[in-house]
Amino acid sequence: MRTNKKLRIFTWHVHGNYLYYLSQVPHTFYLPVDEARSPGYTGRAGALPWGANVVELPLEQIPDTEFDCILFQSRAHYEEDQHRILSDAQQRLPRIFLEHDTPQRHPTDTRHPVYDPAVLLVHVTPFNALMWDNGIVPVRVIDHGVIVPRDVRYDGSLPRGIAVVNHLARRGRRLGADVFDAARAEVALDLVGMASEANGGLGEIPNPELPAFLSRYRFYFHPVRWTSLGLAALEAMMIGMPVVGLATTELVSVIRNGESGYIDTDLRRLVECMKQLIDDPVEAARLGAGARREALRRFGIGRFVDDWMRVFAEATG
Repeated sequence: MRTNKKLRIFTWHVHGNYLYYLSQVPHTFYLPVDEARSPGYTGRAGALPWGANVVELPLEQIPDTEFDCILFQSRAHYEEDQHRILSDAQQRLPRIFLEHDTPQRHPTDTRHPVYDPAVLLVHVTPFNALMWDNGIVPVRVIDHGVIVPRDVRYDGSLPRGIAVVNHLARRGRRLGADVFDAARAEVALDLVGMASEANGGLGEIPNPELPAFLSRYRFYFHPVRWTSLGLAALEAMMIGMPVVGLATTELVSVIRNGESGYIDTDLRRLVECMKQLIDDPVEAARLGAGARREALRRFGIGRFVDDWMRVFAEATG
């Protein structure tokens, strides 16, 4: 089920890249902004090429604006902010909660904070949906969809690997800070992302420039133990870059050993795979071609848009 009606969707700016990909859906997305441009209220922030269907809305205008659907993307916005900034009538509109992450407190026994069968809960990977205790809430899964510039393709001429992790020092073991450090001691590896300088990284690369920046590296390294499926890894695959990473969470269903990269729970074996790719650019290119085929098959933006069109139609009835 999908509708051709152009919906008015109110949501918050939580994950910039995801929001940009979501805005490829042909509805209008209203983003709240406050004077401080505080987290969640940054509107059309960053270097992404936002379309005209992404509209900033000052807080004082929100109660008088008509929406068709409220899309939550964080627990704080669902439990607190909606009661502060939305009118009573707006809080009774069709509601969707987009869960971006794996459960944090316990991997299997964490009840999702949404416990209302009138809310549609959307997970971004099947693994996340499996691990959360979703209770009585109806659940849908929408795999990521990504876009890369048409003129950017894997080059791989730089015999180094690269990882993209934001705030790795702060997020520590969960995002694999120790894994990255251990691998970097044996293999030529670079790190980019917000505050990556704290781990000896190169800093943040603007989102639109990231695929071209990655393309020079021999492989993409995903050191993450426990989080959702990273968009940067999928963007790397989409340009034809092989991925080496821990065999955890949804990455297990994405990377096939010897076809699109290598995954393992033994870091020693991963280090050996990375060394082989550094020594063999032809093999790296072969695996990268396999990674691109899988990305095109599973993470194309057209399928992503169609999935969201169906979910918005279902939620709004």
